[in-house]
Amino acid sequence: MPLKTRTYHDPLHGAITLDRADPVEALLIELIDTSPFQRLRRIRQLGPASLTFHGAESSRFTHSLGVMAIARRAFDRLAAIYPELMVHRAAVLCAALLHDVGHGPFSHTTEEVFGGHHEHWTRRILKQAPEVRRRLDEFSPKLRCDIDAIYQHQHPVPCVWQLVSSQLDCDRIDYLMRDSYFTGASYGQLDLDRIILALDYDPASQQLIVVKKGLGAIEHYLVVRYFMYAHIYNHPKNLVATWVLEQTIRRAKALLTTSTLEADNTMTAWLSCDVDELPLEQYLAQDDYVLSYHLQRWQTHKDPILADLCQQFVNRRLPKATEISQYTYAQQAEILSIARHQVYGTVPDPKIYLSLHHISNRGYTLYQRGIKLKTAEGLVAISQLSPLVQTLIQPCQRTWLLHPADLPVDDILETFKPVIGGSGEE
Repeated sequence: MPLKTRTYHDPLHGAITLDRADPVEALLIELIDTSPFQRLRRIRQLGPASLTFHGAESSRFTHSLGVMAIARRAFDRLAAIYPELMVHRAAVLCAALLHDVGHGPFSHTTEEVFGGHHEHWTRRILKQAPEVRRRLDEFSPKLRCDIDAIYQHQHPVPCVWQLVSSQLDCDRIDYLMRDSYFTGASYGQLDLDRIILALDYDPASQQLIVVKKGLGAIEHYLVVRYFMYAHIYNHPKNLVATWVLEQTIRRAKALLTTSTLEADNTMTAWLSCDVDELPLEQYLAQDDYVLSYHLQRWQTHKDPILADLCQQFVNRRLPKATEISQYTYAQQAEILSIARHQVYGTVPDPKIYLSLHHISNRGYTLYQRGIKLKTAEGLVAISQLSPLVQTLIQPCQRTWLLHPADLPVDDILETFKPVIGGSGEE
């Protein structure tokens, strides 16, 4: 006879205990045990970021459990105050748990490299994967449709989908905390207790809102998010690692068309088809292990470009990234042209080994209704009450020259005069 409870010991949230006596939590246990969800153990949360931050080796599995744990804390607190929300408990917690079940190898890197979309696959898995679909349907015939409405931000009660996907959701809270912990970025620490206490529900609009006294905790959350994107997710070494992987897959696709590439059935399908149109079984067969195995094998491929790119990635002999945001777009293009000319003859193809990478980052946007504060005058957008948030709305644009490590970039840049503001200003 199975134990009445199941406990996952999490480095952030402590003991995450699910009770089989609770029908919703019994369902969560069953969903966790399905093959599609267990596959998330083989998908790294931060993609190739471990090449930059050696501790960044946690999985989408651990993150998904964390999101569910935060969602349960936040939802149960709100439902205790507003009992009318309780009917949505299964939809919120299942949506939180399964929100990332559609990720491909190296998480978001897959979308840059192969062109797939994990949100599309999450919805397909809920609909087409028998293990998952059966459990949802047995619990309630309408549960899967409710979860799908959450993912599409179409659930009739906005608070229900806002807890899972909004500017202030349980997904973002967990990944900021978790990614900070595993990368060693101390400025990514959040006060989870204060954030949860700051959350409230507005019965009139049925929105997730924030009490005014919680403004400081939410401002801190948004600042943390800004710093994590600026210094962790968009770290230049992460950019070059993703770029090398992208060039590797492009080269592998080209070689596959000439029948000069060895790959198993899974990798062949991913290289030759629209990823979002793959059969479910072929999509789920791909993970970090399968992709890493092929990168390892291709290090000795007879094509020198593919072999070199794989060696760079596998052995962390990555290119460099030099920031050139201080120059106009025209200057940046000229810098790239000169750099490619200088390496001509020393690399097989300068267009593969040198590139520009543009990033635009802002700490807060009005995505999906934004964050509303409860005041005596009614609901007010957080940007109207916080000068700090007004500052975070402003985009920060940065441009990087990705290039071989031995390229004398400083000598090239000496001939250019930076402009105030950079990145596009003439």
